[in-house]
Amino acid sequence: MARGRLRVMLGAAPGVGKTFAMLEEGERLRELGTDVVVAVVETHGRTATAALLDGQEVVPRRLVEHRGVTLSELDLDAVLARRPQLALVDELAHTNAPGSGHDKRWQDVETLLEAGIDVISTVNIQHIESLNDVVEQITGVPQRETIPDAVLRRADRIELVDLAPQALRDRLAEGVVYPAARVDAALSNYFRLGNLTALRELALLWLADEVDSALQQYRAEHGIAGTWEARERVVVALTGGPEGETLLRRGARIASRSSGGELLAVHVSSQDGLREAAPGVLAAQRALVEHLGGSYHQVVGDDIPRTLVEFARGESATQLVIGVSRRSRLNALLTGPGIGATVIRESGDIDVHIVSHARAGGRFSLPRPRGGLTVRRRVYGFLLALIAGPLLTLLLTSVRSGESMTADVLSYQLLVVLVALVGGIWPALFAALLSGLTLDFFFVDPLYTITVGEPLHLLALILFVVIAALVSLVVDQAARRSRAALRAAAEAELLATVAGGVIRGEDAVQALVTRTREAFGLTSVRLVATGADGTEEVLASDGEVSESTPAQRLPVRTGQEARGGQDARNAPAPLGSLELRGRDLEAGDRRLLSAIVAQLEAALEHRELSAAAAELAPLAEADRVRTALLAAVGHDLRRPLAAATAAVTTLHQSDLGLSPDDREALLETAEDSLQSLASLVTDLLDASRVQAGVLAVSLAPTELDDVILPALDELGVGPGDLELDLSPAVPPVLADGVLLQRVIVNLLGNALRYSPAGTRPVLAASEFAGMVQLRVIDRGPGIPAERREAVFAPFQRLSDTDNDSGIGLGLALSKGFVEGMGGTLDVEDTPGGGLTMVVSLPEAGRDA
Repeated sequence: MARGRLRVMLGAAPGVGKTFAMLEEGERLRELGTDVVVAVVETHGRTATAALLDGQEVVPRRLVEHRGVTLSELDLDAVLARRPQLALVDELAHTNAPGSGHDKRWQDVETLLEAGIDVISTVNIQHIESLNDVVEQITGVPQRETIPDAVLRRADRIELVDLAPQALRDRLAEGVVYPAARVDAALSNYFRLGNLTALRELALLWLADEVDSALQQYRAEHGIAGTWEARERVVVALTGGPEGETLLRRGARIASRSSGGELLAVHVSSQDGLREAAPGVLAAQRALVEHLGGSYHQVVGDDIPRTLVEFARGESATQLVIGVSRRSRLNALLTGPGIGATVIRESGDIDVHIVSHARAGGRFSLPRPRGGLTVRRRVYGFLLALIAGPLLTLLLTSVRSGESMTADVLSYQLLVVLVALVGGIWPALFAALLSGLTLDFFFVDPLYTITVGEPLHLLALILFVVIAALVSLVVDQAARRSRAALRAAAEAELLATVAGGVIRGEDAVQALVTRTREAFGLTSVRLVATGADGTEEVLASDGEVSESTPAQRLPVRTGQEARGGQDARNAPAPLGSLELRGRDLEAGDRRLLSAIVAQLEAALEHRELSAAAAELAPLAEADRVRTALLAAVGHDLRRPLAAATAAVTTLHQSDLGLSPDDREALLETAEDSLQSLASLVTDLLDASRVQAGVLAVSLAPTELDDVILPALDELGVGPGDLELDLSPAVPPVLADGVLLQRVIVNLLGNALRYSPAGTRPVLAASEFAGMVQLRVIDRGPGIPAERREAVFAPFQRLSDTDNDSGIGLGLALSKGFVEGMGGTLDVEDTPGGGLTMVVSLPEAGRDA
């Protein structure tokens, strides 16, 4: 029996229309003559979705009793007995009730597919196993129901059901997705605009990767090695030289010429680690790649041209950008064709761009020989040749005979091999020459003379030298690779230790200094800053400083100082130096030190920017509050003062003939206005008493009950006037109690004022992702979308004609107070009509 086909509707979040699309497709196929049944569908109370079930055959669900609760599940046996052509199975990642045949619904679907039944199902991106942790980081909500990636990848067809994030929020606010009681919490938590945008991007990227994987699999199955130019992929080869920036910008321009072009930068590291570029330069070029919207890759290979071409083919690259060789002509003549010529020969259908740059051509220089053995091993090799050679000669001459010549030659050859293993090529060549001369002097007739009378004797001497060279070459390469591996492991451990220290909360600068001293075995390391007047300040140090020990210094710079002190075209001015005391550092050590210096410069700049931000933050907060207070005074004082002045002036005019009722009304108006003025002045004085400085905000852990109850008393609100939804589990907030009370009084006053008769405003509190949200909900006329921004201008009201609305501090002042406390004040629609004001403040114990 042929296996059924699986078709999956993939969505970024609940409510995008996956189930609706599945039912529509089922109805379309049913009208075309396909035998379709609805195996299981979760409508979640959505009217439009439930309406699509009319006219479709629905398989009754199986009821399961679990802990006194009746649960309904997919009746797998009933669907198998019905044997339709197509079954509609909603929520592929659903967990079945205990006692079911399978733990997961996707396992039920596998059974249907094995029975030859086609299935259309639905799943959200957050239920994919490999993305579970990423989604939790985005939304703060862990997903307990997941589906293995392999199950979804085996689907015959995956369709993305897409909906713009704002459109989904609009549907949610209209009550299409969830009941009205759940809408507010959903909008402010999981269905935030940023969350939905990130989930949508995640779904699109996952589906794009699946398309790319399917293309690669098709090419592999059909043996297609050529490049398919579905889109431009430009690979830029980086050597770690200064020309890298030029190549990257040229590659970015090439990639941008086509829609969907992709930029990839690759650096090839040698396996022995002896061809490494400066880490600081590569780090800067990596940052440039990411800034240009590309990706950085590092691969290992001794054959650079072949490695580059293989990487380009593996990434289906259409263009390969390399730089003109920096070697001199003499160097190129001695070492053969360069990387560029080999890449062009091997590239096949990949276009190769060779870009000229300022460093092309190089200076007159010869190739530098490199060795992997230490000086100590070379010395040991020479000592072995000098000591073992005479001892071997003494031994062989004591047992010399006419038949021992072959054994003598092999013995000296063994000595040459041993010396090569210990000391490398130069001691081995010395041992080879010494052995050849010794053989000729002591064992070849005429004895005790150095003459080469036979060509075979000369050949033997040449063979000694060749064997010594070959063996020592192998030894030298092995030693180099061993040293490179050990060094790479040590460097990786050092960098990992430094990064780990920073992650654990250590000061980045001090951690770098401490780990540097430990890694290189130095007596002391200091980071010294040099002032404009030449004075020095120690920023970080580790170890005991001995002035008698000479110090090695490495310049340390920061981009912050460079931007402030010099023209951007010049090199950054030195901030100071990294002072190292102890042993002399080798060239390989300095390569790693350059990477550490680059990290130090970045850490110093981050510290400098953080300090500047910390200094400006209180000023910014105070400025926001000051601006709001000035706006409040400018508006609120004018209105009640004008009313009181007009009332008193009218009472003072005796010729108006006012009746007792008119005089009473004017006196009441003047009294109300003066009370409003007194209340405003009292509020401003109360706010100023909690400051330290000019309108600074005094933050402290604050229980909501300690603020809400006095606010209700101030408003004179009773139990019948307001609906409270305050969970006892809501933690204290980090806030200024006096300012927060003023905010609540103002927001509740507005909600009470604009709530229609017979409806009560709602004051609710909840906690999400380290923030406490206080929501003031009314069913009034709301605020038009075009006035959302203007409503926070000083004292914007829907009605500004009465004197009984209370002066308050206004929404402008409320927003300034909330932001000064490190929170936000947002406006949202109330589902079904009305306005919701959302105050978000950090939990006590978290940074404001």
